[in-house]
Amino acid sequence: MRSHGDAEVRSRSSSGLTDLEKALALVRGKPFGGRPQPWAEPLQQEMTTRIIDVAHTVATYRSAPGPHHDLNAARQAVATGLEVDPTSELLYRAWMRLEAARGNRQGLHTAITRVQQINRDLDCSPEPETTQLINNLLHTPHSGRTAAP
Repeated sequence: MRSHGDAEVRSRSSSGLTDLEKALALVRGKPFGGRPQPWAEPLQQEMTTRIIDVAHTVATYRSAPGPHHDLNAARQAVATGLEVDPTSELLYRAWMRLEAARGNRQGLHTAITRVQQINRDLDCSPEPETTQLINNLLHTPHSGRTAAP
C-alpha cells in the first residue's frame, strides 16, 4: 500500500471539488421541470436530493478557511441548490454561514428572512439546527468574520 503525501491528497480533493462544481454548473432548475410525468417523480426526488447534497458539499468546502476558500463559489452553489429546492433548510444554513463569513450582515438577514418566510408558507417550524444557527449568528459580534491574512 502506497502512502499519499499531503500534496497528493490536497490535489485529489481539489479535483473532486472541481468535478462537483462542474456537475453543479450543468443544473438548470428542477429536474424534469415543475410538473414531471408520474414515471419521473421518484427520479426527480432522487436527483433533487443529490443536487442539494452536492450544493451543500461545495458550499461547505468553499466557505471553510484554507486552500479551497472561495465565498463566491460557495454562494453560487447555494443559489443553484435553492433554485432546485427553495425549501432546503440545509442550504439556507450554508447561505447564512457564508454571509456571516463575508461579514455581510444584510446578506445574513436576507437569508434568515427568506428561510423564515418559507417556513411560514409551509406552516412548519424551522429545524432546531436552523434556529440555533440564527441565534448564534445574530448574537455573536462580527459573527463568522475572519481576520485578514
